[in-house]
Amino acid sequence: MKNLNDRLLEILKASGQISGKDAEGVLEEHGKNPGEKIRNILIRKGLVAEKELISILGAELKIPFLNLSKYKIDPEVIRLVSEKLARAHQAVPVSRIGGKLTIAIADPLNIVAIDDIALHTGTRVDCVISTEKDIQEALDRFYPRAGEDMTALASAAASDATEELSVIKSEEDSDVTRVTGTGSEAPVVKLVDLLILEALRKRASDIHIEPFEKKVRVRYRVDGHLTEAFEIPRKNQNAVLTRLKIMSRLDITENRVPQDGRFKIRLHDKEVDFRVSVLPVYFGNKVVMRILDKSALSFGLDHLGFLPETLEAFKAAVTKPFGMILITGPTGSGKSTTLYSILSQLNTPEKNIITIEDPIEYQIEGITQIHARPEVGLDFANGLRAILRQSPDIVMVGEIRDAETADIAIKAALTGQLVLSTLHTNDAAGAMTRLVDMRVEPFLIASSVILVAAQRLCRKICDRCKEKVGIPKEVFERLGVSLEKIVPDAKERNFFRGKGCDHCGRTGYRGRMGVLETIVIDDAIRDLVIKRASAFEIKNYALEKGMTTLREDALKKCCQGLTTLDEVIRVTMEDE
Repeated sequence: MKNLNDRLLEILKASGQISGKDAEGVLEEHGKNPGEKIRNILIRKGLVAEKELISILGAELKIPFLNLSKYKIDPEVIRLVSEKLARAHQAVPVSRIGGKLTIAIADPLNIVAIDDIALHTGTRVDCVISTEKDIQEALDRFYPRAGEDMTALASAAASDATEELSVIKSEEDSDVTRVTGTGSEAPVVKLVDLLILEALRKRASDIHIEPFEKKVRVRYRVDGHLTEAFEIPRKNQNAVLTRLKIMSRLDITENRVPQDGRFKIRLHDKEVDFRVSVLPVYFGNKVVMRILDKSALSFGLDHLGFLPETLEAFKAAVTKPFGMILITGPTGSGKSTTLYSILSQLNTPEKNIITIEDPIEYQIEGITQIHARPEVGLDFANGLRAILRQSPDIVMVGEIRDAETADIAIKAALTGQLVLSTLHTNDAAGAMTRLVDMRVEPFLIASSVILVAAQRLCRKICDRCKEKVGIPKEVFERLGVSLEKIVPDAKERNFFRGKGCDHCGRTGYRGRMGVLETIVIDDAIRDLVIKRASAFEIKNYALEKGMTTLREDALKKCCQGLTTLDEVIRVTMEDE
């Protein structure tokens, strides 16, 4: 089949829009400059307007014309086609009905593009025709900022000079050096400032700067999901890395070993901490910055999205004068936030609260916090021994990693302290057997642990673009759950999704909440632990007593319209 360049002049001559002489002139220019499209030569020479040209093509080829600038596209449809694929073929997905995807494209005869999109999406592909200008604007609107170079980004950063972004030299020195503004005119400084400002605006928890063969990719983690934000030309890689190392007080001459640092910025009236990790990789150094913005967090058990029965169990446990509370889950499951929320609730002048953490993520006024430094002998075990000589009422250990720390923490919980800590296990019942595996005596575990909770984080539906959806009952049956058991009243089963809007970055989600599986330790569970029962046996007993599993907790929140079924499936495993 002929491509658009081959057919275009034939169509225009046949419709009387241009003469044979005009066509010869266009072909002559195209021969001198084969890189310029015939359609662009026609428009540049004033022989035909772009929209008129598209209209004629559409009528001739029997392909509808779509004005993309006025057309609203569902973000779910946009997500069907990756940015790389869309930009490569200059095509924008506009709708999906059943197994058919419709794309807007300037060259509807580009069979390679159509087949490639069909292959990647697993759909049949139909076309509508749009102007190149509208398609480019739509690509930039729905896939923002990707592919911009350093100069363009630096120019964009200049417009943010009024943001008053400042970097604090050190925690001991309150002198502030302006990063954006006078004295900081270098493009790399503006670019790094922009990366930070954009991350804060998008509520990112992490910034990833990753070198590849021909580019450096920048991604933000927002609500637990990584999304591509920028591409930096490879030639600017070292300048960006050096700038970040200077800010983090790292060795700019060392590129062979990992380095860790931190810096603090002041934006308006708030301070934000950044924890920086630099890792040597094949094409240079990968940088990950964890953003610790205390002002963006609401510490307190009431703000974590717990179900009423879970909240009641936690509030009862934290009022105990001694014992151990364990939060389990993988990295990034919100364990630290839950512990900080408990500490904030218990933080009164009458209590001596001491923590040992690696690292200290958030500083809380009124609480003594210790940064573990294993390289100088201050590990969790030694730090915990020292803490117990300070007459604490409440102790928080960042993580129980070894038998020695577990043994000291358990004994502290038996001798008058309330001890809070975390473990890496998949479910709540597994925490008890993990401590046994660490060679802690079962009778000590049974006597000290008062509550165990396994935790995950799921995204919340954006309130501003929330819409009701129907989910067939069969879907839940395939998931192996009974809606009647989880939410008996059918009137209370309401399912929603986020359409996507500017407020949520067109994701349909904004913010996260905890999903928990909580076991309150009673005499029967203590007996099971002493008998060295398996995690399976402990879990079965807890289920008989009415424990809500991680999946059930998530599904209840789905039925309340707080999250989506997709999130439930993503963050929880099917109950065995």
